[in-house]
Amino acid sequence: MGSLQLVHLTYAGSGRPPAQIVFGPELTTIYGASDTGKTFIVRSVEYMLGGAQLDMVDEAEGYTQILLGLLLPDGSPLTLVRRPGTNSTHLHREDLRDLVSRPADASVNSVHNARSKNSLSIHLMRAMGLDDVLIRKNEAGGTRSLALTDLVHLSVVTEDRMIAMPSPVLRTGTTTTRTAETSVMRFILTGEGDPPVDTGPNAGQRRVNRGQINLLDQLVIDLYAKLESDESERDLKDRLARVKIAIDAQTIALRAADEGHREAVRERMTHARRLAGLDERLAEVSDLLGRFSLLEEQYRSDLERLVMVNEAGSILGYFRVGTCVFCGADPEHQHPGHSQQEATQLHIAVQAEAAKTTALLTDLLPTIADLALEQDELARTWQAVKDDLEALDELIAEAEVQLAPLRGGLQELLEARSSVERGLELHTRIAELEDKRSRLDGEGAVPATRPAQYIAGRVVNDFDSVLQRTLGSWEIPAVDNSGYDQYNAEIRAGGRPRAGRGKGVRSVLHSAFTTSLARFCIERDLPHLGFVVLDSPVVTYRQPVKHVPQDPDLPDVRITSTVVDRFYEDMLAFPGQAVIIENGDPPLGVLSEATTYNFTAAADGRPGFLP
Repeated sequence: MGSLQLVHLTYAGSGRPPAQIVFGPELTTIYGASDTGKTFIVRSVEYMLGGAQLDMVDEAEGYTQILLGLLLPDGSPLTLVRRPGTNSTHLHREDLRDLVSRPADASVNSVHNARSKNSLSIHLMRAMGLDDVLIRKNEAGGTRSLALTDLVHLSVVTEDRMIAMPSPVLRTGTTTTRTAETSVMRFILTGEGDPPVDTGPNAGQRRVNRGQINLLDQLVIDLYAKLESDESERDLKDRLARVKIAIDAQTIALRAADEGHREAVRERMTHARRLAGLDERLAEVSDLLGRFSLLEEQYRSDLERLVMVNEAGSILGYFRVGTCVFCGADPEHQHPGHSQQEATQLHIAVQAEAAKTTALLTDLLPTIADLALEQDELARTWQAVKDDLEALDELIAEAEVQLAPLRGGLQELLEARSSVERGLELHTRIAELEDKRSRLDGEGAVPATRPAQYIAGRVVNDFDSVLQRTLGSWEIPAVDNSGYDQYNAEIRAGGRPRAGRGKGVRSVLHSAFTTSLARFCIERDLPHLGFVVLDSPVVTYRQPVKHVPQDPDLPDVRITSTVVDRFYEDMLAFPGQAVIIENGDPPLGVLSEATTYNFTAAADGRPGFLP
């Protein structure tokens, strides 16, 4: 969409020095003392853009022409020349900045009239590509052309309107024009005009459509009731992206902790199996040692008995001459060497048995020693494995302590993701129902509870997010959850309508609404004049004080420097052209970057707009 740009405002008269303000292409600030003509500049701009009347000040005596320089969307210059108190504007397709005496390229009616085919409104709307736009003017479906004043009202805000009780959307505040004024808002936010009046459906079809619309309205209300928060679809999408990032990070941390836990469990199982094997081998070795110890005792007992047999033979005379102890034969019946032979055989037998037992014992003792060494080594290894197992148990317990909050946090994030996804699904269903409702409305059904110029919820949510971002960047407290209430054509903040706030907050909400609307349209290439002119946007606002009730009718006070700085920082980044009128001095950074005028009300410097 094409937009305009303010170039200059000039008052010219024969024999009078021109009074002129040249506007910068981005931010222009006009500040200084009261009663220096600052507000008169805003009223003059409004007057030159189709205003019906302008109350002249005493200093304007002798000035016979008001010139407003513009740049059209195609970049060509246009100068509007109007005499105060007349309804005729002369158009010059060049940049003129002094008293004009040459013939005009065209003359048009200054104030728009539906019956007139030659007005300033038609000329500028044609230049902006908006001359064919129709807006609804009543619930019956009647339409009229979009007028220049419809857009000027939402771009140029005088001081009295800045703090006035009526909504910024409503231009006259009368019931007869309310539909047209809210239809203008719908057109600006959506870029969609209204179709011309046609015969529409018959009475029966309208009744059917109204019934369907009532049903859709109820379904939408039910779906809105199921929403768990007041977040817009865009906010939910942003939160879903943040939740998914957190889930990925939590999953990575949980996976690392879980892998460490599983590794410790696997290692513990290995150590447990090894410990079981050691227990089994220790049992075997202990059993063998017990058996071999008994065998050793048996061998040693046998050796001791053999020694006793040998000794007993000597003691009992087995080896002496006489009656044979072996066969009982008397000496005379014994053959030579009988006793000696028998004794030798016994001794040899004892010695042989002793040697055999000694050999077995000799073989057994190293085995017992090896088993004892193995038992000691097994015991040491068993203790080391046991210590490692206990350390792994502690490690596993610590890992489980760490895993519990990670698993709990991941579960919370997964539940949050599910909640956001449910909200987005509800918004999608609401949008589908609203689209169906809009189609039915376009077919000629008169809505029961919603205005004819209804704006889809997702569009309002997008605009609300811009408005909330603006107020947040200005650091204005107590105006959270701000947004446009299309059902009442009102701006709400902090759960209260703008009309119910003090005049300071009313001015802030009005200026934030105007700049946010312009930003929303410019960034999305939607219809808008392309500039804003704000008279005293924050001068009546003061920071709330805790525990001190605020009088909504307190006189103007200087606001805190923080709010001023944030306001001007945001306006320096404004995507269109902005003209700010204030009493207080702007921050030094603004003075160096913006086009500035300081009215001093004194002889030194520039005392005011008009000499």
